[in-house]
Amino acid sequence: MKQYILPNSAAKIVKKDNIVAIISDIPLTVLSSGIYNGGYKKVNAILNVSVPNNYSDTHLHDDPMNLIYDAQKNLQISNDYVAMITAAKIQNLSMTTRQLGDITVTVIATAGWRHGESAGESISNKHYTSGTINIMVFLNANPTDSCLVSLFLTATEAKTAAMNDYDVRSRYSGDIATGTITDSLSVAVTGQGEKVELGGPASVVGQLVASAIRQVVKEAADKQEGPHKGRTLIRRLSERHLSIECLAAEFSKIHVFGDQKAIVSLLTRILTSDSFSAMFLLAATKLDDDFKKGLLPDEFGDVTLLSKKFGCLIFKQAKQDDIFDLSEINLPPFTKQAVFSILQIFSSKNC
Repeated sequence: MKQYILPNSAAKIVKKDNIVAIISDIPLTVLSSGIYNGGYKKVNAILNVSVPNNYSDTHLHDDPMNLIYDAQKNLQISNDYVAMITAAKIQNLSMTTRQLGDITVTVIATAGWRHGESAGESISNKHYTSGTINIMVFLNANPTDSCLVSLFLTATEAKTAAMNDYDVRSRYSGDIATGTITDSLSVAVTGQGEKVELGGPASVVGQLVASAIRQVVKEAADKQEGPHKGRTLIRRLSERHLSIECLAAEFSKIHVFGDQKAIVSLLTRILTSDSFSAMFLLAATKLDDDFKKGLLPDEFGDVTLLSKKFGCLIFKQAKQDDIFDLSEINLPPFTKQAVFSILQIFSSKNC
């Protein structure tokens, strides 16, 4: 068991087996979305419990409390606690402490986003554990109730900002993700010191909390799933629901570049060896993001014509031939034209 005494407080961080916990000798005021004892409470401990490898999603979903009760016994704590559950490994957590004057903020996160989602989209899934962002915020300060709620909102915004920093995508739609389907957050305060009224993103305390969360969520995700910076274009296309297999299946419909298997092979070679083509296709997907949301400026004109002109940017010739009917290809307009141009160029080179 490892312990870390939190500065200027009666609390400590305990890391043992599949548990990381904040344990305090005096009650903490906690606002939590934890599965056990969440809400607005006075407790002496906050637990983040990792699911053992022998637990299935169904097992956990049917009876999550056994896992929590086992953690309580392991730490030998009273019933006054909040608990969260994660599939991320506790050894992959990230933690940071920041201080400004008499205010100290410690943030601990475990993170994985295989089940990233974009809030408001349609979600249908029976699996609940893989890819969870769990955050514990410990604040050695005395915020008002409204400030505590503001800090909870600020912390949630910071989590989403961390995901946006890495361009994390929804598993369900390929849209930019705002969280995962099973995230939990607990904000605990000691109630010591002068009253703090403001906890929004522009407040002193809010900035401390948000910047810490933005850091540790990314660090924890990198530990859990591997580095996210510099990931391959092929991986990023898949995250957008535009896998190489998907692109090849669509372009095999026009019987110009061979069958699906041949196109998969060709596109894979191109996108792993020709940086310019890869960059061009990435730019196309970003334009399609704006097109899908209706954010392309009106002065750009007709999108069909615009996307064709965009595809011509990597051609020496003034325009593409219009002899190919791409209407059967069910892809976003800029991605469609970019892939078509890339395939035309490299097919002519007998790549």
